[in-house]
Parts: sequence; C-alpha cells; structure tokens
Amino acid sequence: MIKFDWQYTGDSPIFVRTFMRQQGISRNLLKQIKFSGGRICVDGQRVRVTYKMHSGQRLEVTLPPEIPSDHIQVSNTPLEILYEDAHFLVVNKPAEVASVPSHIYADDSLVNRVKGYLIRTHAASQVTHIVTRLDRETSGIVIFAKHHFAHTVLDTQLKQHSLKKTYFCVVSGVLKVKHAVIDAPIGREPGSFIKRMVRADGRTAQTEYWVAKRMPATTLLRIRLHTGRTHQIRVHMASIGHPLVGDFLYGQQTNPWIHRQALHCASVSFYNPFVQKQITCYAPMPADLATLIKHESQL
Repeated sequence: MIKFDWQYTGDSPIFVRTFMRQQGISRNLLKQIKFSGGRICVDGQRVRVTYKMHSGQRLEVTLPPEIPSDHIQVSNTPLEILYEDAHFLVVNKPAEVASVPSHIYADDSLVNRVKGYLIRTHAASQVTHIVTRLDRETSGIVIFAKHHFAHTVLDTQLKQHSLKKTYFCVVSGVLKVKHAVIDAPIGREPGSFIKRMVRADGRTAQTEYWVAKRMPATTLLRIRLHTGRTHQIRVHMASIGHPLVGDFLYGQQTNPWIHRQALHCASVSFYNPFVQKQITCYAPMPADLATLIKHESQL
C-alpha cells in the first residue's frame, strides 16, 4: 500500500478535502480514494472528507490498490534509466521504439518494457502511468509515474506549463532568424488518421526555437514546446518551409546519415513535491543524430 502523510499547520480549521486538494490530490483521485479501497485518517482515526482538521493534526492518505492491465504484455528488454525514486521513473527511449503498445507494436513498446521492470523490481504499483510520450522514431526522454498520485501531480504541471521539455532537431535549409516562436494551430489533415497540419480551426500550438548551429544545407535547433500537440515540432517546422531532416511524413527521407526524423528530446525538468526538489534529466545525443550533425557540418 502506498501512503502519504502531512501535518496541518494553519491557524483556522480546514476541511480534510480542502487540505487534500492543497497537497495536489485531484477530484478524480479523491473519488478513487473514497470509493475504491483507499483510506483517509487524521491522527490515526478514519474520517470523512468533511471532517475539520485543526493545527498540529496529521493527515494520512492510503492510495487504493492499482490493478495492472492483463492486456499489456511484459517485455524484459532493458531500460536506460535517467532518474528513479519511489514516485517517478525517467527513461531514455531509443528511436524505433513505440511509446505505447498498438496492434502493430504490441509486445515491446516502452510501456511493455516499463511493466517488465516494475514487476522485476517488485514495485508497489505495477501499473504503467506514462506521463509524456514521443513518436516512435523520436529518441529521448519519457517520464513515467509510479502511482496515480504522482501521475496527477505531473498532469497538473503539464497543464500549467511548468514541466519543461527541451528538444534538439536538424531541419532542412538554413534559418536566418536566431530565435522565434511559431504560433499556429494544428489539426488533422483531411483524409488522414495520422498526418497533422496547420489549420485555422486546429488546436492552439506554440513552438519556440533557437538556432544552435548553422550548417551549409541544414540547421541544428534547440526547441521548447509550450503546448503538446501530436507531431507539433514536425508540423510547425514543415509549415515554415524547414521540415525535419529524414522526416518521411512531412518532408523527405533522403538523408544517408539518418533513417528517421532528426528529433531528440534532450532534457526534462519538473518539480517533485514528494522530495521537494526540482528534477532535471538529460539524455545524450544519440549516435545517428551526432553522425548527421558531423557530416552536415563538413559539407
């Protein structure tokens, strides 16, 4: 069982439910705790969420048990772990590995590998809570939460744009502007389940970029996403005439040095309230992207 406890230090009495919300417990999680086998205690005694706490009292919350899905296969392929504690698991995803299972990649997606790892390490919860995702051909950092509460915490940070992700990519052509924000809505391309496009009725999307290195025919960019739309970087860069090198969907797969879109999630930073620290992780540049940059620089 996964438990948390906090001491209330306020001057005025407070409802338990209000204090729980202040600790980051969402309404949805609160319902699960109440109705799916969790416990809420003040100073060791079970209470309702309408109980009023006084200064100095301790709240203990026990999360309900989580039941892993039998539909997710177990993979024992090793993970490259960048950070781990009792609440979060941050891994470096190789290119060509899907983030989540599908009918095409049912057995060895990153989720399958994480499930295998949680089982092998006897984790308190063996449910795979994937917080951030990457396209199959994009390499780099993916965050998993180890329980529902941790997932709720990072979902809130994503909505508030306080979880920061930095990417590097190589685009076709030489960008003259050193720094810019692409602010263009993204929606589905008509007739395609996969492809997206910039369209007036799409969802708001902002991509900020900085030129990291200009090369004779291409440009290395550092990118910060302010929204998280499907294929956002790929669509936005193609929309300004600079598709990612190697991107078969939005550009051309013609580069001899890389056989996927040249995109890598290089760093993430989020606040871990359970240890009260900012967590920042870095994933080194993968070999194919480093080779591409080296050869593009020598043209």
